[in-house]
Amino acid sequence: MSKDYYKTLEVNKDATNDDLKKAYRKLALKYHPDRNPDDKQAEDNFKEINEAYACLSDTQKRAHYDQFGSEEGAGAGGFGGGFGDFSGNFGDIFGSVFGDIFGDARGRGRTRATQGHDLRYDLDLTLNEAVFGTEKDIIIPGLEDCKTCTGTGAKPGTSPITCKTCQGTGQTKMQQGFFTIARTCHSCRGAGQIISDPCTACNGQGKVRKERKVNLKVPAGVDTGIRLKMTGEGEAGTHGGPHGDLYVVLDVKPHPFFKRKDNDLHCEVPISFVQASLGGEIEVPTIDGNAHIKIPAGTPSGRVFHLRSKGVPKLGSYGRGDQFVSIFIDVPKKLSTRQKELLKEFAEISGDDVAKGFMDKIKDIFHQHQDQKEAK
Repeated sequence: MSKDYYKTLEVNKDATNDDLKKAYRKLALKYHPDRNPDDKQAEDNFKEINEAYACLSDTQKRAHYDQFGSEEGAGAGGFGGGFGDFSGNFGDIFGSVFGDIFGDARGRGRTRATQGHDLRYDLDLTLNEAVFGTEKDIIIPGLEDCKTCTGTGAKPGTSPITCKTCQGTGQTKMQQGFFTIARTCHSCRGAGQIISDPCTACNGQGKVRKERKVNLKVPAGVDTGIRLKMTGEGEAGTHGGPHGDLYVVLDVKPHPFFKRKDNDLHCEVPISFVQASLGGEIEVPTIDGNAHIKIPAGTPSGRVFHLRSKGVPKLGSYGRGDQFVSIFIDVPKKLSTRQKELLKEFAEISGDDVAKGFMDKIKDIFHQHQDQKEAK
């Protein structure tokens, strides 16, 4: 015996048809490719149990197998060895055992209710809108049920008729030995129905292209890349099926002053040399308005001041990020004669020889360092 089909199905040789069906159902669920993606061993096991069940569930082939230890010659068409071969009669064997667990492969036609397609909409936001949230009316193009025919595609007062070729299933079948091959019905093109008198408003399609206005509420704290789902705002379904969903993808445009990092905001604020030297209080912008910062005397360029809770609200949570203000000294490009005189006087008092070049100053620092080292 080349293959032990009873062992493959894990049943005894006196197993009844019900026993075979139960065993096959259990193993097919275990090794079905949908449950074991990219598993070659599970695929091979699935082929073997289908081959075994196809033989033992047929009275004539089972008797031949029990007598000769082989299925060959038991009936026209044989069994085939490939998974692709078995898929042809999937509806006859697998469907008869499982019904609609994995879908009725024998086909119920395409007249069943189907959910509409999901749609995507890209929405640009300013930083202020992202920080505080906003409300937008957006225009969504899509397909909607034709109001004239209420989505049937038939002229008002008429109805689609069931296709006589496929009896409303949308498929025709051809038997090739043991296998049954299902094909899309050529008469109704898989719809299961034929519209003899189509609706003139939608040309029998049952759908018309239409723009809809949708109100979108954007929560505070969103950022670029976030998707907002609007259930039921996608395209209309077919044959009474529900609408699909709408996904709004957000893109927050750069701000001329603030730079965002997660929930924090960063900015740079200029101060004068006098302010940096003497200190004082300056006014800086925040996303909420202006705030005041005290500048200590002798503040160097690049110092960062921290403003708590002046950043972006945390999406779906409590609290806000912070704002970081980086100070830089704004050097004036044009000075009056009097300003130059005062700065030179300041330099002289400070012992800073402005006439020396940069390299000369470096040499002085080097020599001073050497003198201190020798003195030690």
